[in-house]
Amino acid sequence: MEQPEQTKTKAGFVALIGAPNAGKSTLLNSLVGSKVSIVSRKVQTTRALVRGIAIEGEAQIVFVDTPGIFKPKRRLDRAMVTSAWGGAGDADVIALLLDVRKGIDEEAEAILAKLSELKRQKVLILNKIDLIERSRLLEMAAKLNEQVAFAHTFMISALKGDGIETMKRQLAQMMPEGPWLYPEDQISDAPLRMLAAEITREKIYERLHEELPYESTVETDQWQVRPDGSVRIEQTVFVERDSQRMIVLGKGGQTIKAIGQSARKEIAEIAETPVHLFLFVKVRENWSDDPERYREMGLEFPRGG
Repeated sequence: MEQPEQTKTKAGFVALIGAPNAGKSTLLNSLVGSKVSIVSRKVQTTRALVRGIAIEGEAQIVFVDTPGIFKPKRRLDRAMVTSAWGGAGDADVIALLLDVRKGIDEEAEAILAKLSELKRQKVLILNKIDLIERSRLLEMAAKLNEQVAFAHTFMISALKGDGIETMKRQLAQMMPEGPWLYPEDQISDAPLRMLAAEITREKIYERLHEELPYESTVETDQWQVRPDGSVRIEQTVFVERDSQRMIVLGKGGQTIKAIGQSARKEIAEIAETPVHLFLFVKVRENWSDDPERYREMGLEFPRGG
């Protein structure tokens, strides 16, 4: 008796690119069904190429959440933008995400110009469609498709989940045939230590986004599994000035305590085990000019001033 032919598996990479705050992190979390990329009101929070993994039928889609593409002013900015374009050039599909409320602004135009040079399949994702009129939306989609040859245009609301499933099915069909790249139960290849640091950094921004510049970073120094299965985590929050350290600590240490409680709860959910989190705040002047810090964030250190 003939064996039924096995369905062929597919696997590939989709790079999500767009301007800061276009909603890439929210979309990635929605596609993967779990939190793999930090979401913040502060522009420019994604620094390294965080990968989220989604399964759709026989296809495994690995999403690369590139840093938002913007006009770089400082060395850290340049490293993030270079990293974003590098991530796009290596992917099987490049997905351009645009916030429809902003329309085709200067940032979008700059991305579109560079995008047409890349010889990769491209799709257009128009996000936050519930916030503008349909006629404007269709007009924008037509204009963008005139500028770049997009294989598909998706209209979605990342926050509400509208249009996500249709898009996932279509992206799955675009993946090349081949074995899966990651075990089925692995939602993200960003190590838990790095993810834990990102969660704490998100909580700092949620609480202090008006007062603190984003040149603060969090590093996980210790991840110790205890005999009862719980995890002891020690993290250091690095800021560039003592005045910033005082802001993060808060009066009588109240701010850092609240940040720690909020981060611990979320890290415990992702690690699926009780977590004991200890936070330390240190001043490290000009850390954003230190090549070692860039390597830790998975970025290339840009030479020159």
